[in-house]
Amino acid sequence: MKPFRVAIIGYGKIAEDEHIPSIAANPRFELAAAVGSRAPKSEAVPSFRRHREMLESVRDLDAVAICTPPSARYDIARDCIDAGLHCLLEKPPATTLSEIEDLACLAEGRQLTLFTTWHSQYNPAIDAAAAALAGKRIARMRIDWRESVRKWHPGQRWIWEVGGFGVFDPGINALSIASKIFPGPLFVREARLSVPENLQMPIAADIVFSSPDADGEVSAGFDWREESDETWTIEVETSDGLSLRLSNGGARLEIEEGETVEAERSEYPRIYERFAQLLDERCSLVDVAPLRLTADAFLVGSRVSVEPFLE
Repeated sequence: MKPFRVAIIGYGKIAEDEHIPSIAANPRFELAAAVGSRAPKSEAVPSFRRHREMLESVRDLDAVAICTPPSARYDIARDCIDAGLHCLLEKPPATTLSEIEDLACLAEGRQLTLFTTWHSQYNPAIDAAAAALAGKRIARMRIDWRESVRKWHPGQRWIWEVGGFGVFDPGINALSIASKIFPGPLFVREARLSVPENLQMPIAADIVFSSPDADGEVSAGFDWREESDETWTIEVETSDGLSLRLSNGGARLEIEEGETVEAERSEYPRIYERFAQLLDERCSLVDVAPLRLTADAFLVGSRVSVEPFLE
């Protein structure tokens, strides 16, 4: 079977660390081009500074993986759909819900695949957690997502600008897990956004959710000021007494004192396996739930000014 020829647009750390190895390891795909200032120079894989230059130059292209900052994704994806290409979008898929809705309509009209990827959902432990919670009522759920922005996003000024998401750039990973495992709808009831005096986007956020399927508190805390070890955990208690804990960003699941599900990280290989299935079936997978929860937090959240942040 002829592999799908895919180009990476936005060649940066996530493309280099995750997308390139996943494409190389999957016989259903062939890397055909790369776009970005860091893109490697190779005769086998041509590189370009601009996506339009790539679209004009590379023939027999089937799909693109768009890994740019979110503010650029809509225009790039629209150009690629207009060129007849299937699109895989890194998280978050766009800056606004309206943008991703328009892209979904455009892709459907052209019978092209649009795939919004939420890499944290592709840990095997997430499927096991969703199955364990299916049909249950939630007595309590607590999300803690705390890390050092200096360690994980050094020098990335775009994350602090309007449309950059701030601490919700990692926090949206937690929301993608929560929206996948929670056995009912989630709504943002209130939020407190801590914004440094010298920046536009929050460095921390505290969120309280509501749900018709919850009997107790459902809350989250995101913080980029954690200078010790990272904390990426979700703890859930059901009204009938089940307890489970997801840790390591969703890679490890502990259910009560017994079952543990943990596997080597395989998020991006599983993403490309799913992309191949979608391409074969000529259908899309557009999940906006994590982006909607993020947007709602900004809509209802109170902004609190905190001390300036300096790299």
